[in-house]
Amino acid sequence: MNISQLKKLATAALLSVGLCASQASLAQSASCKYVVGNSWGGGATASIEITNTGTSAINGWNVSWAYVNNRISGSWNATLSGSNPYSATNLSWNGSVQPGQTVSFGMQVTTNGAVEIPVVSGAICRAVSSTASSTRSSVMSSSLSSSARSSSSSIRSSSSSLLSSSIRPSSSSSTSACSGVQQCNWYGTLYPLCATTQSGWGYENNKSCISRTTCMSQPSPFGVMGGACVPSSSSRSSLSSSSVRSSISSSRSSSISSRSSSSVSSGGLTSVELTKRMGIGWNIGNSLDAIGGETNWGNPLITQQLINSVKAAGFKTIRLPVAWSKFSNEQNFVIQSAWMDRVEQVVNYALNADMYVVMNIHWDNGWMQPTYAQQNYVNNRLTIMWTQIASHFSNYDDRLLFAGTNEVMVDGDYGTPTPEYYTVQNSFNQTFVNAVRATGGKNATRHLVVQGFNTNIDHTVNFAVIPTDTVSNRLMMEVHYYDPYNFTLNTSSNITQWGSIATNPSATETWANEFYTDAQFQKMKTNFVDRGIGVILGEYGVVSRLNVSGHETYRNYWNEYITKSAYTHGMVPVYWDNGFSGDGGMALFDRNNGNQLYPNLIQAIVKADD
Repeated sequence: MNISQLKKLATAALLSVGLCASQASLAQSASCKYVVGNSWGGGATASIEITNTGTSAINGWNVSWAYVNNRISGSWNATLSGSNPYSATNLSWNGSVQPGQTVSFGMQVTTNGAVEIPVVSGAICRAVSSTASSTRSSVMSSSLSSSARSSSSSIRSSSSSLLSSSIRPSSSSSTSACSGVQQCNWYGTLYPLCATTQSGWGYENNKSCISRTTCMSQPSPFGVMGGACVPSSSSRSSLSSSSVRSSISSSRSSSISSRSSSSVSSGGLTSVELTKRMGIGWNIGNSLDAIGGETNWGNPLITQQLINSVKAAGFKTIRLPVAWSKFSNEQNFVIQSAWMDRVEQVVNYALNADMYVVMNIHWDNGWMQPTYAQQNYVNNRLTIMWTQIASHFSNYDDRLLFAGTNEVMVDGDYGTPTPEYYTVQNSFNQTFVNAVRATGGKNATRHLVVQGFNTNIDHTVNFAVIPTDTVSNRLMMEVHYYDPYNFTLNTSSNITQWGSIATNPSATETWANEFYTDAQFQKMKTNFVDRGIGVILGEYGVVSRLNVSGHETYRNYWNEYITKSAYTHGMVPVYWDNGFSGDGGMALFDRNNGNQLYPNLIQAIVKADD
């Protein structure tokens, strides 16, 4: 089983540890639970959680359920069959469920009325004793409530007594003698312990794993679970700081706490409410997302002076694209602490200026290919990387948002995505949400940004599935807008005018005018904003055509109209600035000193929220 794909282990797995004793007589049995995630008028997301309540591993599962009026419009992480009743069978990576573990799969539902909670049946879905059943029912009901889900730290606190009997503070030496099946409880998510990898994360037997020393470097109650270990050398207290999380020290936590108490903190807001505060945004493009390093694509190091200038110009949000792979181990994906610290420094520049920050994993050399052949690999890698990133920033307040991916598509294929492509891409979104939530802290309720296929508005409306989440109203959808392409990005095109102010029909596209723009953005409002999902227009803009007379007039008008329309339709417009000020560039600021390069264009953009 590819454990990196397990969903919602943080609560269910911990509870199962405390309950397994009462179910020892059941060699192979499971609790099969239908859980409603988000819901809106006419639709909902749901998941089915299968928790192994027996004493032996479950190797393969099949469950069934039926609705009265609800119908499934999409699913992920299982093979679905039937058209009511429905059946679902495990995939290759989530068919094996160890005692006390939980796997889940998700679906999007058309309600045709009220949201239903059907009974789930199957060969493994056996009844447990009345005591265990009632206990689990009441505890799980509590854990699934919005109040409990809003703070994973309280869940972990209440679960510490359950963990104490199974976590062993065994030796940091690789020669420790251990018996029984052991796993690493990595900040609330279970992973296998590595057999040969001595430090950091590994990849063994086609699964991600964590070395014993790295697992044991976490604070209590996290660490090694199950079995027993006999120390053969130094104790846990002498562990080195080689862990992925070693950089998060008590002094750093104190520093973060002070930064998290800003007067503009937005705790408790829904995603739609938060977008209303985020105003107009600006991308620091082609810097931290540059393959090879921050200055590798020609931009200087990001400075506090630059960010202060952006804020002074009227922008309220910074989108921070980041490439991580250059500074991570290519085998186990462990991110170098120096790079993590540099990214954090830039995040703090923005927070110091009282701005919101949307930080992502950007193109990163294109490893997120949405195909069945690459699905397990990508989801595994996403889990490992987002676990590290989210853990590092777990104490930051809601001014910091995480965005899981960027413009996921199959390289070179700009057509309508196949069912394979968008199904796999939707699974990336779900993996991202699960990985972040499992790290706890303020990540349990942090606002998270997912994307539609290739950030295309039509593909997003037609194919995007809102991930199942453990907290309500904390998800946003991101799209990008560069229509019409021949005007916005194609420097070889003779299309140099746009919109109703155009004077030369031969220099103007016949589509993607003001009416088209409003219609596209209305789709996002109707399908997402009005249903409680905030929307980020994460990129838009027009390249400069310095050798075309009068082009700047149309460039200013396009940016002004797109920004205003996006803002009016409830979206957060975030202008794409690549730092290049020459012909074909999109820079608004001189990144060496923060000076405005195009004051009129900047004013046309930021006045949208006046």
